Amino acid sequence: MALIRILVDGYSLLHNWPQLAPGKARHSAAARDELIHWLTLYQDATETPITIFFDGTGITRKPQAGATSTVEVLYSRSGQTADQMIERAAYRFRPYGEVLAVTDDVAERETVISLGGMASSCSNFIQTIENTLAELADEIKHHNRKERHRFERRR
Repeated sequence: MALIRILVDGYSLLHNWPQLAPGKARHSAAARDELIHWLTLYQDATETPITIFFDGTGITRKPQAGATSTVEVLYSRSGQTADQMIERAAYRFRPYGEVLAVTDDVAERETVISLGGMASSCSNFIQTIENTLAELADEIKHHNRKERHRFERRR
């Protein structure tokens, strides 16, 4: 089955990516916004829709979902966890294809796998993001060089 969506435990990923928003608290709006920014770049490169789940307890400002429907940001309600939302999403997406859950919660990964999805640790996913964006940057540089060379030959 094809991968149809990536389900990200936002705080789990933030806690494992200290290079994001250095000096900012991991539960701060600035850290969340930085994570959303990088996941949007990754989504643009891969074209796989992403849903980022945050535990909503104690959140006073809840940013709206991104401008595109391909990166969605959701917050849990009181009495609900991001893990429960990820499990529900994995179950609901099952008829349409595979999902990838990104979390360091081993029980959560096993639950998603038992629902027919795939799972990744945060460190593996961070490496995947960094590699994908580096490859894209190299492709863009190569393309720009080729276009510049082609343009200079026309002169």
